[in-house]
Amino acid sequence: MKRSQLAREVVEILVITGLIFIVVRLVIQSYHIDGPSMQPELTTNEYVMVNKVVYFFHAPERGDVIVFHYPHDTTQDYIKRIIGIPGDIIETDNTRIWVNGTLLKEPYISAPFNQQAAKWKVGSNQYFVVGDNRPVSDDSRSWGFVPRDYIIGKAAAVFWPLSQFHFINTYSSVYTDIKDN
Repeated sequence: MKRSQLAREVVEILVITGLIFIVVRLVIQSYHIDGPSMQPELTTNEYVMVNKVVYFFHAPERGDVIVFHYPHDTTQDYIKRIIGIPGDIIETDNTRIWVNGTLLKEPYISAPFNQQAAKWKVGSNQYFVVGDNRPVSDDSRSWGFVPRDYIIGKAAAVFWPLSQFHFINTYSSVYTDIKDN
């Protein structure tokens, strides 16, 4: 094989590898879980794969676990579960949450807890998010809504450590009886 042909093939491999890397980074991202707010589904030091293109094809849905920029400091990224979409009315008492008048029966939470009774109306292009570990989660119940533009993507699977690999459950059946406003 001639030197020029070998050099050309090496350059081609490097360019193709670079293109694959760029495409993968545009489509998926990893996120490191740091803290207990999403237990028991997600625990500290797990890594999740985030699908960054899914919301180009449809809007975020109730039950989706999303990674987003924290509205009060966009240099920080959080991970939480969407329970309210644009137009929804969210109501809480000390232990329960209702969406549009339907009581949520949430098998994924660690313990039922809300700091106080409250009511919110989710605005257009906004989402109401909560952590699954309600007693320790810093979420929409205390700081408000997540703008659509701040959503990075949908958490799809835990991929590290390998022994903990699993797809993230959205528990869509929890939300099927909710009527849209």
